[in-house]
Amino acid sequence: MTVDLAAIEPRTCVVRDTGAKRGRHISVTPETTSARHLHFGRIVLEAPEEIEFSTNDRETALLCLKGNARIVVDASPFELGQYDALYVPRDSNVSISGTCDLAEIAAPVTGSYPIQLVRFADVQSDSSLHFHTGGPSSERDVNIVIGKNVDAGRILAGVTFSRPGNWTSWPPHEHASMLEEAYLYIDMPEPGWGLQLVYNDPRNPELVAVVHEGDVVLMPQGYHPNVSAPGGTINFLWMMAAIREGDDRQFGVVNIQPEYAQGGSGLEASRK
Repeated sequence: MTVDLAAIEPRTCVVRDTGAKRGRHISVTPETTSARHLHFGRIVLEAPEEIEFSTNDRETALLCLKGNARIVVDASPFELGQYDALYVPRDSNVSISGTCDLAEIAAPVTGSYPIQLVRFADVQSDSSLHFHTGGPSSERDVNIVIGKNVDAGRILAGVTFSRPGNWTSWPPHEHASMLEEAYLYIDMPEPGWGLQLVYNDPRNPELVAVVHEGDVVLMPQGYHPNVSAPGGTINFLWMMAAIREGDDRQFGVVNIQPEYAQGGSGLEASRK
């Protein structure tokens, strides 16, 4: 399959400080970034604020980063706590209230999939959705929140937490023919920071970005490892959109950078 891959460049692959404003703000779209299908935004509210919107032609995952949210989808109410998520079908009317910080992850789909509530506690009790991986300098905790547990067309999402000073997304891998991806960096209080790399040639990486909490880096193609500064951790919400609706929505199917391929990807637990 021939895939039109977007270029790797800071102008279209790095978005800074996405959680700085109250309300609903969409910061990643195909019109403004290197994304092909992926849309991402933040919804930051303080009670009694409330917002309303339509998902239009996009399936949408609302994942609670902080606080508690009350979400009503076409008259059906739901309550979300930290790292809980709600999958909302296309062509839905949504209202959100509470004191909360939500990630809004979306992509256009032709299919209509059911609304689904995901409790983070249930994710953590499933060994194919929650697992530890990596060696002494790349250990991390992976949580697949929107994965095979959710009937959807394109989107996948979850949260990864590292050990202090460690690399993640290691060994370096890529999956651009199937899935585009972006990272939102979370739970990295000052003075914590990290480095995110995105490259095809490891000797001449196209992107090396210093990242802080609230930043987003898109990976339209290429390998994409990262590392935290000593004493701090690099933690992130990862979000993906399948290139082909349905067919390409597969977590853990990756191409490992050849120099590091012998030991596997570290994502094998997700394929159980």
